[in-house]
Amino acid sequence: MTSLVQSVDWLAIAPPTLTAAAALVVLVTDLFLPAARKPLLGWIATGGLALAALSLLPLLGGHRATFCLAQPSPATAPAGGHPALAADVCSYVADPFALVIQFLVLAGALLTALLSVDAVKEHRLPAGEYWFLLLSSAAGAALLPASRDLATLVIALEVASLPAFALVGLRRGDRLSSEAALKFFLSSVVATAVTLLGVSFLYAATGSLHLSQVAHTLTALPDPRLATLAAAGVALTLVGFAFKTAAVPFHFWVPDTYVGAPLPIAAYLSVVGKAVGFSGLILVTVRGFPSYAHVWGPAMAVLAALTMTAGNVAALRQDPDRRHGAVRLLAWSSVGQAGYLLVPIAAAGYTGDPAHAIGATVAYALMYAAVNLGAFAVAALVARTRPANRIADYRGLYARHPLAALALGFFLLCLAGLPPGVIGLFAKVTVFSAAVDAGLGWLAVVMAVNVAIALYYYLQWTAVLFRGAGEGAERPTGEPTGEPAEAAAAAPLRAAVPATLTTAIALAAVLGIALSGAPQLVLRFASGALL
Repeated sequence: MTSLVQSVDWLAIAPPTLTAAAALVVLVTDLFLPAARKPLLGWIATGGLALAALSLLPLLGGHRATFCLAQPSPATAPAGGHPALAADVCSYVADPFALVIQFLVLAGALLTALLSVDAVKEHRLPAGEYWFLLLSSAAGAALLPASRDLATLVIALEVASLPAFALVGLRRGDRLSSEAALKFFLSSVVATAVTLLGVSFLYAATGSLHLSQVAHTLTALPDPRLATLAAAGVALTLVGFAFKTAAVPFHFWVPDTYVGAPLPIAAYLSVVGKAVGFSGLILVTVRGFPSYAHVWGPAMAVLAALTMTAGNVAALRQDPDRRHGAVRLLAWSSVGQAGYLLVPIAAAGYTGDPAHAIGATVAYALMYAAVNLGAFAVAALVARTRPANRIADYRGLYARHPLAALALGFFLLCLAGLPPGVIGLFAKVTVFSAAVDAGLGWLAVVMAVNVAIALYYYLQWTAVLFRGAGEGAERPTGEPTGEPAEAAAAAPLRAAVPATLTTAIALAAVLGIALSGAPQLVLRFASGALL
């Protein structure tokens, strides 16, 4: 009989635990701080995220598991001693895959915090609630890649998602913000309900929630009716994670949510939100449902093709003079990038070694996280004087902010896969190779066509940055911009770039340049088995 006594390795669970502890510290500290000292909460949150990221260092090179079910083993257990632990029946595993994704999540949250320090004050957001919600979401996101049972996966997914709903709608009195939060919440709740139904079907069919036991039981279900129930559970469980990745047809919430959210939160959702979805999708497919690869493999391939095509075509059609057009283009671009990230997961369903195939997704995600956060950081800089954030507002940016324009140009070229953004090119080649090696030639062709489509709008935006300074001159004070009068009046006062925003752009640029100079730092993940 299986014992319910579980072990706890506190070092292994340190990253999400420290993040959650920092959230509680912020929440309590907010009660005692006067309004004038609320900015201190941002630095507490930033320090907590940095400490959580540093806690990953002792875990490098190891494989630690905790919350494991103890299995009685007469052959190994001493008389009167504790039974041996079954390492494959654990709820939390700090393996290389978990550590890489946790680093991505915590680093992304840290850059988001730097972007938020001044944004919270300028937009008069409630500081205590903002930082508590951001840290809570980051704690759930850090927990998810290490989760190895369906219950913990769903809980981590919801802990990462529920605070995000509130963060999107935190701008009080803003119609766009409220509408975005409502769309995000309603669509996510439906996806979560479907996922929970799938998990319940799987539990009924297999009698377990641990991914290793579910995978073992699914290989030989004794009753055909249980097999049908399990197949339905597999399909329904994938829905929630597909929603988080913004895969078509679960992508409709993305543009409005990114536009309505504060820009740092839009950046956070585009990177950390996707990391949550893709890590969960990888775990349930590769770890939990390998015997159903013939089902989810083709499904992921079709989703990848539809997602990259829908995202890139929609981004191509963005009007340069549309309000919030730059954020909308980044939103649709992120949908297209999600399609590329799905390709290696689809390839994993066609290969005998899926653990190696998903390395290409991790490699691409690391590249995407650095440059996409950088692009949003520059968008936040432009929004300080051009609140409408049209693509046309970036005309002549090189004349006004040369370094910011060079940084944004580099980020866009990385996303396009063009030099000097070498890491973007290498990452795309890795994903392309994963499709070809798996025999998915048609998907590789679709990806090549979509890369060509994306080149046009990325290069078009890049060209706008370096057009003549006269074309990018500031609008006269009396020219209608469609912005509230108080925002227009405050624009000159916000001309000075905050140090935290400059630091965020610089860190993203340095990371992108370092990865382009030594792409093997990322691409080595594509050559080894992370799971």
